[in-house]
Amino acid sequence: MTAAPTPLSSDEEAFVRALGRAIIVVPRALDAELMREQRISMNEYAALMHLSEAPDRRMRMSELASACDLSLSGMTRIVTRLEQQRFVERIRCPEDARGWNAVLTDAGLTRLEQAYPAHLASVRRHIVDHAAGLDLPRITEALRRFATTGVCAEHATDSSTA
Repeated sequence: MTAAPTPLSSDEEAFVRALGRAIIVVPRALDAELMREQRISMNEYAALMHLSEAPDRRMRMSELASACDLSLSGMTRIVTRLEQQRFVERIRCPEDARGWNAVLTDAGLTRLEQAYPAHLASVRRHIVDHAAGLDLPRITEALRRFATTGVCAEHATDSSTA
């Protein structure tokens, strides 16, 4: 027989509720500001960012979807929008003719560089400024553990192997 879980303390309960709220509110705020100021969504920004950091500024579509924590069909829609603006192009994977790579164009890199200051200001305003004086390495480590235990571990494993 399994022992009943220990009830949360008031501090633990407050933390869990605040974290849950932040998980919902912060991404929405970042997306709304980036869209209003730069006319680019957070998902589009994330795709450009990941491509800019990839070797030869290219990634398999499935890898890009995993990096952005999106489904392949969702990533395909985003890449299609970015292609229409000439920020990304799709090319066949040379090692597997069935697959596709997304490739960041020079115009896409320029667009990312244009959007970066607005994104940075928003991240500072909505996240970093509120963490002043906190032990960021310890919080970062705790957040990493959240993402690699329990149900999240399955998702993290799926994302890293795509």
